[in-house]
Amino acid sequence: MTSVVALDRLLDARRVWRGQTLSPLPGSQSTGHPALDAALPGGGWPESALSELLVAAPGTGELRLLWPTLARLTAAGERVVLVGPPHVPYPQAWLAAGIDLGHLSIIQATGRDALWAAEQCLRSGSCGAVLCWPCQADDRALRRLQVAAESGQTLGFAYRPQHEAANPSPAALRLAVDARPAQWRILKCRGGLAPDRPIAAGTWQ
Repeated sequence: MTSVVALDRLLDARRVWRGQTLSPLPGSQSTGHPALDAALPGGGWPESALSELLVAAPGTGELRLLWPTLARLTAAGERVVLVGPPHVPYPQAWLAAGIDLGHLSIIQATGRDALWAAEQCLRSGSCGAVLCWPCQADDRALRRLQVAAESGQTLGFAYRPQHEAANPSPAALRLAVDARPAQWRILKCRGGLAPDRPIAAGTWQ
């Protein structure tokens, strides 16, 4: 005859291993591109985190990808800050994308000053999103940006050259944009495995 043993007794005697409770994924915000949302574990940009956009060449859709998000944030009265953009934004294009320029700020800075400014904006908690173009940022600098985004509960986006994909990064999300063919590749995503297939430009533009 088989005896019945209470589960609590087995746990107390360390005869059964108790797994840890899975923590829910942090919140996310839609990218505005259904195909990209479907490919990301959280269904959008990871909130309170740094997302790294690795660009093969300027003008391959790196800004257009964020426009739906920036339009939504500025429409809600959230401040969007650009730190050290390589080119002066063309106002008419941003207006056509639905972005309220009254909630858009530009900080002209380079080098360490740009990293410091981006970190302060992320940490302040007064911005909906902060976009930066750090040059020669090492792991420590990126980690400071990631921690600042968490502290300020802000969406952080760092544009970097695509060859930086060979180096590790603390960013919660890493996206690579290819010029030819025009496509996006998810290299790293918090909360799941990066999908194998790229996202063609026609599915997210």
